[in-house]
Amino acid sequence: MENYLTTEQIQGVIRAGFTLILGIGIAQIFRSLIGRVLEPRVSVQSALLGRKVSYYVVLALAVASALRELGLDLGVLLGAAGVLTVAAGFAAQTSAANLISGLFLMSERPFVVGEVIEVGGTTGEVLSIDLLSVKLRTFDNLYVRVPNETLVKAQIKNLTRHPIRRYDLQVSVGYGASIAKVRQVLMEVAERSPLALREPRPIIIFQGFGESGVNLQFSVWAARDNYIDLKNALAEDVKETFEREGIEIPYPYRTIVSR
Repeated sequence: MENYLTTEQIQGVIRAGFTLILGIGIAQIFRSLIGRVLEPRVSVQSALLGRKVSYYVVLALAVASALRELGLDLGVLLGAAGVLTVAAGFAAQTSAANLISGLFLMSERPFVVGEVIEVGGTTGEVLSIDLLSVKLRTFDNLYVRVPNETLVKAQIKNLTRHPIRRYDLQVSVGYGASIAKVRQVLMEVAERSPLALREPRPIIIFQGFGESGVNLQFSVWAARDNYIDLKNALAEDVKETFEREGIEIPYPYRTIVSR
């Protein structure tokens, strides 16, 4: 014998569906409002977290209301959810570790959304900082997800935290070149570069005697946004100036003696 839904049950299903749809709409509106309120006052990552929390809280309330309209006992569901939570907790130790690590990252703030970091050989812009992982976009437009536990244990380089950066150009000159002249030429290259900062001043550091020449480090400071342009222009200018001044850039060679 077929079972048909009663009029009251059909009305309950309709009310539940309407409640759920209305709840999703209110959650989206609430998320947008929370974002507008928080963004001028807190960091990007805090505003992002606030939007997500507000959305899921309102959505959970809408789901609970929809289940009540269907006549389901929320107490029984909560009890079953508690049992499942305990069972899943033993199998979710990694997620718990990532969750705790995410809280540490949000409190310590070694980086924020929009900054560029290097971790584990991967360099990219921080897209989001979530409770379980951090999302990066590399410079070749790859999407990388890094677990928070990995970030807490790893060494992180924040490439855009400070307004200026130093570029270290490794230079080698032949043993016949005058070191004093090389220093003078390098300082002139830095002085005429529009991207190099005058303060802190450029420095030249003696690195040692190599197989084919003297090794020096030419360190020049630049504004963070000009770092890549300085890196490309400085090396080209040094090479052209050395060629014009007759300063040899040596290359490895071997002398074979035949007996």
